[in-house]
Amino acid sequence: MIWAPELHFNGGAWVVYFAAAATRALDHQGMFQHRMFAIRNMAKDPLGGDWEFLGQVDSGMDSFCLDATTFTHRGQLYYLWAQKDPAIAGNSNLYIAPMKTPWQLAGAPVRLSTPEFDWECRGFLVNEGPSVLQRHGRVFISYSASATDENYAMGLLWADENADLLDPASWHKSAEPVMRSAAADSVFGPGHNSFTQGENPDEVLLVYHARTYTEIIGDPLWNPDRHTFVKPMRWSAEGMPLFGTPSRLD
Repeated sequence: MIWAPELHFNGGAWVVYFAAAATRALDHQGMFQHRMFAIRNMAKDPLGGDWEFLGQVDSGMDSFCLDATTFTHRGQLYYLWAQKDPAIAGNSNLYIAPMKTPWQLAGAPVRLSTPEFDWECRGFLVNEGPSVLQRHGRVFISYSASATDENYAMGLLWADENADLLDPASWHKSAEPVMRSAAADSVFGPGHNSFTQGENPDEVLLVYHARTYTEIIGDPLWNPDRHTFVKPMRWSAEGMPLFGTPSRLD
C-alpha cells in the first residue's frame, strides 16, 4: 500500500518520497505500519529514464510515519513529515530535520507540532500532510488535522525567514483552523494541500482535496470520493496567507 507520494527535484535528480506498508498492516495498537522511502531518477524528464530505489528515509524513530515533503531554505535542504511518537497520545505529530543527502537526514527529528486544539483532535489526534510556502519574509507550513471525514481541517505554522527553523520556539501556530468544512459551498473536510505557482510567479495556487457530501459508509480512509480543488491564495496587509472558505471562487 503506497500513500502520499511527492515528486521533488533535489540534488540534481528527481526524487519521489512516499510511505509504504503491507496492505492494511496494523500494529498491536491498531496503528498503520507505514514507513518512508525514496526513489530517484537522474533523467532530465522524470517520465523517462530509470528509477533507482534509495531505501528507507530513516528518521531514527521506528514508528508509523508518512506525508514527507522537502524544501530548501538558505541553501539547506529540509525534510518535513508526520510521525507517531509512542510516548505521546495521538496518531501523528509534525517533525522537521536537515538533510545530508536527498534521502538521508543530517540530524535528529525536531518536533514542531502535536494535536492540541479541539479541531485537531476530532475522530483522531492528527497533525499530518505538511506543505511549505515561503513568502513575505516568512516560512509557512500548512498541515491537516483530525479524522479524514468532515472534521478534517487545515492549520498553519509560521516562522521568520531569519529564524532557526530547527528551534521549535521559532514557530508560531494558529489556534484556529485556516480552512475547514463549509456547508454553504458543499465542500467538506478540506485538507492535505499543496502550493503551486499560477500563471505568473507572484500567484500562488492552493491545491487540496475534499468531499462534496458527509454521508460516508465505513472508515473515511477507505472512501475514494475525495475530489481535487484549486483556488488562488490571497494575502493580508501583514503578509499572512488568507485561505478563505473552500469555495473554488472566493
